[in-house]
Amino acid sequence: MNNKMHDTDKAHRAPCIRFCCIITLQPRDINYGGYLANDALVSLMGTARAQMLRPMGKSESDLGDGKTSIIMTDFVINCKAEAFMVDELTVDTHIGDLSKTSFRIFYQVMRGRVIIALAETGLAAFDTITREKLLLSLRRSSRR
Repeated sequence: MNNKMHDTDKAHRAPCIRFCCIITLQPRDINYGGYLANDALVSLMGTARAQMLRPMGKSESDLGDGKTSIIMTDFVINCKAEAFMVDELTVDTHIGDLSKTSFRIFYQVMRGRVIIALAETGLAAFDTITREKLLLSLRRSSRR
């Protein structure tokens, strides 16, 4: 399998995989061409992100302290292959590039050994009431 990426690719394979989510494509995920729609791919990554945060006692609207949420600052996707209805996709995710107020999640979407997409999201800690960035704490929460 050739994993060499083109120079124009913006998202790269995550250096290590920390969480795995398996999603079966449904009719709603398929576009008029009969393959995985771009908007559905974005949604699948959102599902994987939410499922990754849950075992840590966190969610996109609460990183564990009752006030800190996350806001997406950027999203890069490189589509590599098509996926079709009822395909079982594996979405591997990894948190990296941690700073005081932000972090990145790296995604690798696979169908078996075929890379469907590589992506990255930039996320910042955010207080939805004051509308300000907050300091980030990804410690395991006791809240569920």
